[in-house]
Amino acid sequence: QVQLVESGGGLVQAGGSLRLSCAASGRTFSSYAMGWFRQAPGKEREFVAAISRTDGNTAAGDSVKGRFTISRNNAKNTVYLQMNSLKLEDTAVYYCAAEPELNPGRVVTDEYEYDIWGQGTHVTVSS
Repeated sequence: QVQLVESGGGLVQAGGSLRLSCAASGRTFSSYAMGWFRQAPGKEREFVAAISRTDGNTAAGDSVKGRFTISRNNAKNTVYLQMNSLKLEDTAVYYCAAEPELNPGRVVTDEYEYDIWGQGTHVTVSS
């Protein structure tokens, strides 16, 4: 199974942008549906965005629609989260997750379906 390592987090001013990356080990990355989730202090983990294995289907949480975009490069074993127009409430630890999926076009948005998680990367949005 793959292992996941997130990067790209940091401190950014409100209105700014960041791009998170999640690099996966192993040679079967294209077999996994991928997702991004986040958890702010004192809050439940929240769905951010997800992408299917190979068909390019995506989904995004209501709070980030129109601002965040998920993408993946299977040749580089990497999934990305482009975050634009960042708000104070986007401050959280961001996690990527992987789920082996037979359907190449299925997007997995339920965190309980994901078996593999990265260690997380911190994003802090300041005013």
